[in-house]
Amino acid sequence: MKIFCLILFLISSFISTSLAVEPPPETIYQNFLQCFTNQTKAPPNSLADVVLPKTAAAFTPVLRAYIRNARFNTTATPKPAIVIAARSESHVQAAVICTKSLNIQLKTRSGGHDYEGVSYVSHVPFFVLDMSNLRNITVDPATESAWVGAGATLGEVYYRIWEKTKSHGFPAGVCPTVGAGGHISGGGYGNMIRKYGLSVDYVTDAKIVDVNGQVLDRKGMGEDLFWAINGGGGASFGVILAFKIKLVPVPPTVTVFRVEKNLDENATEMVHKWQFVAPKTDPGLFMRLLLQPVTRNKMQTVRASVVALFLGDQNTVMSMLTKEFPELGLKKENCTEMTWIQSVMWWANNDNATQIKPEILLDRNPDMATFGKRKSDFVEKEITKDGLDFLFKKMIEVGKIGLVFNPYGGIMSTVATTKTPFPHRKKLYKIQHSMNWKDPGTEAETSFLQKAKSFYSYMAPFVTKNPRHTYINYRDLDIGVNTPGPNSYRVAEVFGRMYFGENFDRLVKVKTAVDPQNFFRDEQSIPTLPGKPARR
Repeated sequence: MKIFCLILFLISSFISTSLAVEPPPETIYQNFLQCFTNQTKAPPNSLADVVLPKTAAAFTPVLRAYIRNARFNTTATPKPAIVIAARSESHVQAAVICTKSLNIQLKTRSGGHDYEGVSYVSHVPFFVLDMSNLRNITVDPATESAWVGAGATLGEVYYRIWEKTKSHGFPAGVCPTVGAGGHISGGGYGNMIRKYGLSVDYVTDAKIVDVNGQVLDRKGMGEDLFWAINGGGGASFGVILAFKIKLVPVPPTVTVFRVEKNLDENATEMVHKWQFVAPKTDPGLFMRLLLQPVTRNKMQTVRASVVALFLGDQNTVMSMLTKEFPELGLKKENCTEMTWIQSVMWWANNDNATQIKPEILLDRNPDMATFGKRKSDFVEKEITKDGLDFLFKKMIEVGKIGLVFNPYGGIMSTVATTKTPFPHRKKLYKIQHSMNWKDPGTEAETSFLQKAKSFYSYMAPFVTKNPRHTYINYRDLDIGVNTPGPNSYRVAEVFGRMYFGENFDRLVKVKTAVDPQNFFRDEQSIPTLPGKPARR
């Protein structure tokens, strides 16, 4: 009889366990709010604009404000159970502690420019920690440094520097609405990369909330973790609160120019020669190359555009390129001299940069999203003219594809590939594959995503191999996604080495040491070492 009763008990236990479901949203919210209240010592009614359940009026506007890819802004897109719109360090600490106590996934978002929506989308129950209010920037010209909140945008960083000093800048991205936290923690680069290197090369301190909810600075976190968050992506290790950065000198006058040529205007010659000049010329000159299929006189062709910043006057750059790069055909009327802050606005597609005020850099453009897909590659050896002809034909065939070539060289080639997690410094140039479209719906999305994959395959013979390197800030889930189970490390190692090369091993060791239970996890986060217990 006892055995029979035991069997009945086991069966009923199995059934109840099998049928167990996660608590209803109201319960999750109440449990989280109670924990959050206890941790912050704030009364619940004071948190109405901080802890936002789906039923809150502010939930959708706050969530949508920094969704930058319309692919992840549909009714079918999974939504977080709660958005935490943090307004203080204590809110971030409580968010980590309380989310962890409920065993729910936490996604951290600064500017929302993750190309795959990883900072605000998941297919398991999750919360979003929105850092956009933690945007304080303190600039100290005397020490040539600044503290930058993770939720600040690059445009705000540039503006606040310009407010205090006209002789300094910072080497980071050209899109003003990109969030500083994600950009810098992924390495960060812009049009001064050849002169000054990566954004992380100028990070001298940082503040992070770790898995235990503690706030740590560089001394508190130690050099291994500090190294990891400077190019390894911060979201695998904790929540970045702020970075302390060193400013760099900029001249009183800089020069920008744009030169465009189609295939019937010797664009192939220009593109081919660009590969030999752009990575090797004066480090103060950054020449980005844009390639795009266009229609001219009812004929399909490819337009090649060289867009440049020179840290100096136009006569110097004209003289230099007349000798080094005659195929460009640079003319005086192509060039415009301006201040560095005006060049920031010019690179943000403001052609009238010398007439407008820098306050435009403070515009965050919330709730502005377009449909898109990005991929990336690195090139070690110049592509031949035959190779370029092949790629141009394939661009016309695929349509909609855009390529952005970013030259390296300069100071980049002088820095050890292990100095930071970013391993690509010795490459000739980086290529961003860009696919944009306006048509909503799954049919259009499927078609364009397939076109992006097709062109990526066409590019394979001309780029790095074993592994085929790619850039963590140009997130691409096509190259692999974390999966729970015994093979999780092996799966992550594939895309991990594409992003980080030999630095992947050190990143895994740091991750295992600081977050052994893998609380800070996402589709492409750094895994823990095999054999270590991890959350599902």
